[in-house]
Amino acid sequence: MAGASMNDIKARIKSVNSTMQITKAMELVATSKLRRAKMRAEQSRAFGEIASKAMRQILLAPSVTESPYTKKSDGGKTCYVVIAGDRGLAGGFNVGIFRTVQALGLENACVLPVGKKAVEYYRGRAECLTDAFAPVEDLSVGAAMRMAHLLVRGFDEGRFDRVVLVYTRFVSMISQVPAHMELLPLTAEKGGQDPMTDEDIPGLLASLLPRYLGGLIYGAIAQSLAAESGARRTAMNAANKNAEEMIGGLNLSYNRARQAMITQEITEIVSGAEAL
Repeated sequence: MAGASMNDIKARIKSVNSTMQITKAMELVATSKLRRAKMRAEQSRAFGEIASKAMRQILLAPSVTESPYTKKSDGGKTCYVVIAGDRGLAGGFNVGIFRTVQALGLENACVLPVGKKAVEYYRGRAECLTDAFAPVEDLSVGAAMRMAHLLVRGFDEGRFDRVVLVYTRFVSMISQVPAHMELLPLTAEKGGQDPMTDEDIPGLLASLLPRYLGGLIYGAIAQSLAAESGARRTAMNAANKNAEEMIGGLNLSYNRARQAMITQEITEIVSGAEAL
């Protein structure tokens, strides 16, 4: 009986060791991807800052009130641009994004899902503009610009009156926070900048808007990719520690079973000798 128990424990130790090898490999891959994703996020930040500064100047011009992109409407339809990951095993990364959208409200709303997990989750749950942006890891600036043009066209056609970007902000290697920002309609920030005096401000705004939105979306994609790699690295690191603790406990159980078997064999030998 003790021998059978020892065999079960040895098989369990072997299985946990195999799993730990996989989680260690995934942790190394996530660490490598995290370095590249952080660099990508830093490179995208400069464009976003310049575009945001230019947009703030435009929005301070008096004639900007004539633009439909600055007019708010109550009770209109909302389009959520939801950026999730392509794979699981990243802790609560994807779940946090979906809960954020749910808290914002999906009634009278449509979704532009970005990432395989977002496409899979919202298929059948909400109206989706398109599922063409499934592999988020492969998306480029051009893809972000295509999303921006799609959103501006939908806004112009009256398919929705509000656009909200939902993504995960990368804070550090161990901290990733779900966040959201309103892309449309645009809101002017008062103070700190001189307004533009161009007479055709509405035309300039319409020309700049897709590039501006594309820059914001691409920056959010870069942030989300870094956050996903950080979350996966943290999850795999925790899995490795749990596996090591489990193996330690199994080794202790194995040694106890082995000691019990040896004790039983000695007892049987002594009992047999006394019988003789």
